[in-house]
Amino acid sequence: MAAGGAERIRDFPWVHVADADSPALDEIAREHGFHELDIEDCRHHRQIAKVTEYEQYTFVVAKVLVAEGERRGLRFEDFNLFVEPDRIVTVPEGKTDIPEKAAGRLNGVPRPVSVSRLVYTLLDVIVDEYLPALYRLGEEIDRIEEDVLREPTPRSMRRIFHMRRQLLEFRRNAISMRDLLTHFLRVEQAAAAPLYAYYRDVHDHLVRTIDLTETYRDLLTGALDVYLSAVANRTNEVMKILTVYGTVAVPLVVITGFYGMNIKLPAAQSPYALWVVTGLMAASTGLVLWYFRRKKWW
Repeated sequence: MAAGGAERIRDFPWVHVADADSPALDEIAREHGFHELDIEDCRHHRQIAKVTEYEQYTFVVAKVLVAEGERRGLRFEDFNLFVEPDRIVTVPEGKTDIPEKAAGRLNGVPRPVSVSRLVYTLLDVIVDEYLPALYRLGEEIDRIEEDVLREPTPRSMRRIFHMRRQLLEFRRNAISMRDLLTHFLRVEQAAAAPLYAYYRDVHDHLVRTIDLTETYRDLLTGALDVYLSAVANRTNEVMKILTVYGTVAVPLVVITGFYGMNIKLPAAQSPYALWVVTGLMAASTGLVLWYFRRKKWW
């Protein structure tokens, strides 16, 4: 079989098309009457998770979590399913190991495997990737909070905003997946199908994921508040020190300016004039510092 063509997954009623641009997808679409807009969605990617029902089949777009490394974070890709009464056709956005994982979980399931069981297994494998990734984000948030408390820097703020964007994207896709699972819950419940409890378990995982994204977003908001407070306090400290220096310099400027005038002044002709003026400046400096210390301004 050519790369990207249609392949049968083991002995399941499941056809997998690894490449959405493959002519095999067009052949399957003509053979089974798949709508052209659904094929277009398979090829244009970055859709929101959704379910579209037709008389002959149901088109599903699920969101697969993809890790892009520590610096780039996470992103979501489409995983498309054409669910027919007697089989499914899956078309991923890019290279993925979801089919292999799902097939591995079905090893011990009695044959024949139903279409509903295939769909549940695929959705379960996809959603199972969410919480571990979210926990890793939580660990990163803990490190950000420690850095902010220890030494707030502009890099900390960039990390906070980057993490907030990831959480918003995570939450948006998790909510759309929750709505997708709600559809299958209604279908399974109406048919009194035995897989209703299994779909409900996946739905509960998504609810927990959404709750965690809210919690982590609140933690990031708190970290941002701490960062801004720390920066404001640092600015206040700098301004306080500069104010002290400026206030200390005022009497020195006045004294040196006064004795710099070209007129007769007290002790100006004394051989000890330099020491007198120096002592006067030192005394004024000490007096200003003592006054600040007494008022607890410094």
